[in-house]
Amino acid sequence: MTVRVRAVRSGWVVRDRVPGPDVDEFAEPERVVRALAGARNGTLLAVQHPHRTPKALAAGLSLLDALPDARAELTYLCRTAYRQVSDVVAPYRVDGPDGTAYGLLCLADPAAVGHTEEVYPDVVAERARVLAGLGCVTSAALLVPVPAGDGLGWPVRAAGPGVAAPSELTRLVAEVDEEPAVSMVDPSGRRHWLWLVGPGRRQDALLAAAGAHPLMVADGNHRVAAAAAAGLTGLLALVAAGPDLRVGPIHRALVGTGLALDELASAWRGIGLRVDEVDVSVRPSPGVVVAVSGARALRVELPSSGIDHAFVESNLLEKALGLDPESPHVRPVTNGVPLDADALLQIAPVPVADVLAVHAAGGRMPRKSTYFTPKPRSGLLLADLD
Repeated sequence: MTVRVRAVRSGWVVRDRVPGPDVDEFAEPERVVRALAGARNGTLLAVQHPHRTPKALAAGLSLLDALPDARAELTYLCRTAYRQVSDVVAPYRVDGPDGTAYGLLCLADPAAVGHTEEVYPDVVAERARVLAGLGCVTSAALLVPVPAGDGLGWPVRAAGPGVAAPSELTRLVAEVDEEPAVSMVDPSGRRHWLWLVGPGRRQDALLAAAGAHPLMVADGNHRVAAAAAAGLTGLLALVAAGPDLRVGPIHRALVGTGLALDELASAWRGIGLRVDEVDVSVRPSPGVVVAVSGARALRVELPSSGIDHAFVESNLLEKALGLDPESPHVRPVTNGVPLDADALLQIAPVPVADVLAVHAAGGRMPRKSTYFTPKPRSGLLLADLD
């Protein structure tokens, strides 16, 4: 059987709190630049984005030119903000308003992980250069086990009530009752607990449970693709089997287009779609997109077949508006409305059955179409790339 997961041979666990601004490394580049501009020296975000620091931008440094500073910064942080660990796995719990998940932080083989979404090639190339240049992975992908068969009983569900039955991995992690190595609350109000388990029967049991089934990416398709592109045999991953993993929405914000809501309505009607003005309290549902701009909103009916996100990108954006979905004018959004947005296209969460069906058929979802929560906190455990 393929060895899908293994222990972290050499790594570092945070002593107190993740150093630096509370901005995930996969936020929009502009947001990262703003966060670093107001940050002090000694931040993990600067290690993850060395070419976006004030110093690098002022000097016009490329990513490759800035990597030596990133390696030096990482060495300093490992000495001052982290403590070294070896041959460990990390049982993990995250608990917040969007549910609870139990899982195992460990190394996973990128070749043994099934992708769920298309990726942005430029983002993959950039993250691969950072991984190869640092020799260390600083954030984990979220992977879920997919039992053989029709997927019934799969622990991930669409946002809403109900709790799935716990898996063996969930049970093993839930039984951990000693003092955690890390306990902290992130800016979103989620509490994270992390324990360390060294070699022995307990570690073997955790790894066996985490690697018992094929693994599918829930969050971190770019991380997995970057690890493969960098030629790595391991990436840091949280393998989680529930009980409360949820699929939430990822919307699309139109930024800098200069398009008013009436122009959007005209363009979408021009390609044969039904568009009605509605109250801003109306929410999207499968097959229905709600476009919001200020105090006005439009309800747009989509064809009944296919993935909504794919239709939004190919028809509402490209065909009707002439917008490239990869351009800066189209921004994936999970919470709120960006202050500089012309409009927010609200898209309903993708049903779990659709994700499973696409994955089972060997396909991939459109980019930025699935938003799984709760997810691991970046920077709690760093892993040397062996």
